Amino acid sequence: MKTSFILSAALAIHDSILNHETELESLDRAIGDGDHYINMKRGASTIVEIQAELEPLTPDAALNKIGLKLLSTIGGASGPLLASFFMGTAKVIKEKGDESVQTYAAAFAAGVDAIRQRGKADLGEKTMLDVLIPVAHQFTALAAANAGIKEICISLITTAEHGMLATKGLIATKGRAAGLGERAIGHIDPGAKSCQLMIEAVCNLFSTQ
Repeated sequence: MKTSFILSAALAIHDSILNHETELESLDRAIGDGDHYINMKRGASTIVEIQAELEPLTPDAALNKIGLKLLSTIGGASGPLLASFFMGTAKVIKEKGDESVQTYAAAFAAGVDAIRQRGKADLGEKTMLDVLIPVAHQFTALAAANAGIKEICISLITTAEHGMLATKGLIATKGRAAGLGERAIGHIDPGAKSCQLMIEAVCNLFSTQ
């Protein structure tokens, strides 16, 4: 993974978040506290704004810096969770030191596990992890099977969408929506939607490399 790709991915994520403003705000008004889109926009915009600082860095250093920046920029629970993802990913990229698909999958899985540990949440609790955990598992399995990049990207986009849609039928047990109990059923988790959008944006970019 080149730092130039990380910068392109950050821009693609930024554009995707802004293009889905209405949807994200609507989802968060239903079961959140109404600031999810604002926080995601702030974080995505901040990373785009520091691209000149990120450009000369190695990929692991760039990812780590992104994590630290998100930690100090995004409010609420999202900042520490997303920061944990990038810092966990950076650690594996640095340790592995190669550009294999297997390393990317391992790095992604480590980032997701960092979120799981930081948030003390797991699959089935109506959070971003309902997208991230299935995607991490699928990515790891496809990388181990030496699947091609395009096949992996198509599969991960589908997996992310399925995970996001699945949150509609779940009772929230973590986050702001937890207090709603069964009233949260029928609504997609906004964090899951944001993660689905980010995965789709990065995969679409990756498949064209």
